Amino acid sequence: MIARIGRALRSKVTLLLGVLVILYMYIPNMIVALMSFNDASSNRNLYKFQAFTWDNWTNMCAPDGMCESVVTSVKIAFLTTIVATAIGTAAAFGLVRHRFTGRTTMNLILFLPMATPEIVMGSSLLALFVAAGQGGNLGFVTILIAHIMFCISFVVVTVKSRLAGLDSNLEQAAMDLYATEAQTFRKVTLPLVFPGILAAALLSFSLSFDDFIITNLNAGQTVTFPMYVWGAAQRALPMEVNVVGTLMFIIALALVIIGEVGSRKRRKMLAAR
Repeated sequence: MIARIGRALRSKVTLLLGVLVILYMYIPNMIVALMSFNDASSNRNLYKFQAFTWDNWTNMCAPDGMCESVVTSVKIAFLTTIVATAIGTAAAFGLVRHRFTGRTTMNLILFLPMATPEIVMGSSLLALFVAAGQGGNLGFVTILIAHIMFCISFVVVTVKSRLAGLDSNLEQAAMDLYATEAQTFRKVTLPLVFPGILAAALLSFSLSFDDFIITNLNAGQTVTFPMYVWGAAQRALPMEVNVVGTLMFIIALALVIIGEVGSRKRRKMLAAR
């Protein structure tokens, strides 16, 4: 009886701690969402809630240059996601499925961008662009190259972890049933690895959209959303910035929920078979 009560209390304590940790992690997001409805036009203390208003949402592009910076960040993040996910996924398959000379060294090299401080990577890339004669042409392309470079590592690590847990017997069973290598990859391997690829793509997009240090060193005259926020904060940060932050959080949350629901449906369908 006492042991049963103890187990019940431990489970409740664990649940309570989990809920508290989640709440603590999401406090900044809650504050950003709250401030997106704040009417701060009459007070410079922007993060003191003054009055409720919908104006920040209905006139999101009112601050000069903000929406342009958001579009620039989305374009860079989208292109970065496509290129980094393609290269990183191919590299992950090569590192997991093949044995070759220098494989361990390659793993180390791919991990280095994740362990290197951003200020070091940003200044190194700037020196590279200047040495290549592109010092006067910094902008969209140099930002894109820099973002692809550091996002590839995250893609490789994410997809590798998914491939490492993949049961190779499923692929062998498909080929025993006369499926070709291409058919096995398309109908067995890719669906099983896809959640990892999708997670890597979402991570790449968020890292690219969010980056400031590397971008600031290699942007030239191009202004991304993080750079706009940093510049605006020197004067008076418009509340519309919180609207963009809230929208990005909602979109990311919706994508995660949709992916999880789809994954559960696929597992139920497989279990029903």
